[in-house]
Amino acid sequence: MTTNPRRKTETSPAVPLKLTLFGPFALHHSDGSEIAITIKRARALLAVLCLNPGTPMDREKLCALLWSGRFRAQARASLRQTLLGLKKQLSPFCGNLFEVSRETVAINPAAIRSDLSELESALERGTGASEILLTIGSTPLLENLEFGDPFADWLRARREEVEQRLRQALEQALAECLRCGDDKEHARLTDAWKVRNHGRLGSTSDSRIRIAILPFEAADSGDGTAPLALGLFDELITTLAQMPQLRVAGRGSSMVVGRSGRPLPEQARALRVAHLVQGSVQRQGDQVRVHVSLVDGRTGFASWAHRYRGTTDDVFGLQEDVARAVARELGVALELSFQAPRQRRTTQKKAAYELYLQGRALTARAIGDGVLAKAVELLEAALDIDPRFSACWTALAEAHVYTAVYTPCLDRLGQSARMAQCAEKAIELDPAQGHARAMLGIHKWICNDPTGALDLAFEAFRLEPDNPDVAVRLGSFLLYIGHTREALPYIERAIDQDPVNGRNYAMLSVAHLNLGNVGAAIAAGQRMVDLGMPSMWLAAATAAAGDHERAVEQYRQTRLLMNTVIFAPAGTEPLTGKELDDYWRVAATGVCSGQPEARAFYCSLLDRLHATLPDPGDTSIVLPAIWMGYAEMVFKTLGQQISPANVFCLMSLWADIEPIRQIRIHRDFMPFAERIGLTAAWEKYGWPDLLSAPVDS
Repeated sequence: MTTNPRRKTETSPAVPLKLTLFGPFALHHSDGSEIAITIKRARALLAVLCLNPGTPMDREKLCALLWSGRFRAQARASLRQTLLGLKKQLSPFCGNLFEVSRETVAINPAAIRSDLSELESALERGTGASEILLTIGSTPLLENLEFGDPFADWLRARREEVEQRLRQALEQALAECLRCGDDKEHARLTDAWKVRNHGRLGSTSDSRIRIAILPFEAADSGDGTAPLALGLFDELITTLAQMPQLRVAGRGSSMVVGRSGRPLPEQARALRVAHLVQGSVQRQGDQVRVHVSLVDGRTGFASWAHRYRGTTDDVFGLQEDVARAVARELGVALELSFQAPRQRRTTQKKAAYELYLQGRALTARAIGDGVLAKAVELLEAALDIDPRFSACWTALAEAHVYTAVYTPCLDRLGQSARMAQCAEKAIELDPAQGHARAMLGIHKWICNDPTGALDLAFEAFRLEPDNPDVAVRLGSFLLYIGHTREALPYIERAIDQDPVNGRNYAMLSVAHLNLGNVGAAIAAGQRMVDLGMPSMWLAAATAAAGDHERAVEQYRQTRLLMNTVIFAPAGTEPLTGKELDDYWRVAATGVCSGQPEARAFYCSLLDRLHATLPDPGDTSIVLPAIWMGYAEMVFKTLGQQISPANVFCLMSLWADIEPIRQIRIHRDFMPFAERIGLTAAWEKYGWPDLLSAPVDS
């Protein structure tokens, strides 16, 4: 590569303050310490002015945006007081923050910089922009700010204006990369922009307040407070998730992060939320006391806290009272106007509800000796008490799916059939059970009916658009049929709401690899590994980037997770010691080394496994066969029988890289696609980008 002597290399001068405009508001001093701005409109005023630092903004316009509905004199007085308060609070850090006149206000660009200004400067310099873009990701500008319709309309226009500015700056940066021969930076910038652009186009909830419910604390004394705490956690998520102004983090991520012991601001950042709700439950005899507080995610300090009292004789009533009260107080604290909807609980039997909560919590864990068997036992016991408990039928369906996928199960088709029966029962009792439809779609794949699976997944998403399990299921089904661009926003939506669910990052990594965004695929694969999940997807992406030596080692690291999050093939004893190391060495070099001899040797090993394993379609055969372009084995496994455990392998067929491409150009690929129902799905939902529709279709 030749260096262009005209390429800008200067860095931005140090300034006292740094403001985060993408995502939730955050203000930091140059030493890294955070400065808490507690007044919502003060935060908004700083953010609005920093969109165009140094550019005066009319006071009347600011009043109309941030104090709409107030008389003109009141609004101007409020703006004046807000400016005075900010000057007073921030004067120890910088004494010349605002440039004001009688009619206008501007921010001094020498006193404060933002992630937006840093990105624009990096694009102009030609260095560092890809890293900033990847850090920002698909996060919207000025998130969690809501001041009525005028502000929403203004913000929508400003977001488009900023995206246009960034797009133009990016095009200039890319042209400069080409001119000076910097191919690597050109590729990094292209990949980073794709990450932002796909997520931005798929976002439908930019203006909602982001909030997470943390697991309630309970004394572990066997006095019955633990089920009550779990019930309150569930009740609040269910209730607040129905508020149109709120975006509530998923149960799984909230449970994991809330029990991590990390400082509250770190938990808020991990869950990508601005606010946390936490609480505790205490019991004395029949009397129950519940403490609930709303926590500012930036500072970790409580905005408000309340206590509620009830009795064990009316647990449901106590839970509903707390949920309604919390919703009401949230409306006051966040300056929102909403009423809590009626609760959708589908049982009034306390014993059934407690068993259901315990069973669903075990299902969410999934991994562990006997965990899912116990979950099924608890959920079935709940249904013995109340056979019309529709949500419990949905939970039991999920437990059967997880049993087929996450345990060394020899009856995967039987588990799928039982799952389908449970899902159908849930839908019969409550047609609004969207998640049940999404799981029923898995059984449609088993029956070679991907069209029916997608029909169910789209209907599930219509019913439960804010359920991350539903969103990721729809995204995965679209991946399976080769509609990667359409799938990506649903996958990102699920991860945005459930950000510490490692399994979803495999789909994100595959989606980016399919689209040619190798850097983003590696980043998603690494995030999956950081969350304790297998490293095979990271290795596949690294191999696609050409770093075969590193990819081989990454693939081999999966052996460290044997018997924890992955298992030996069903019906076999797990390997240990040297045998385990030898197997993963052969697998890693076969998939990732790029050496034809290593690939041929591992393919021959897959032939032996296919002939001898109790499940000839085990994922330990199917997935490496796809990555190595071993078309005949793909057709002998997925073409013979799809199961809940191996259906996800279909998503890896759609990377436009060697040797995976060899599967799609194989003469038997189209008969295979016809046999498993893919062509019927393409005829209804459109042909994938990597294939052309037949002339007569």
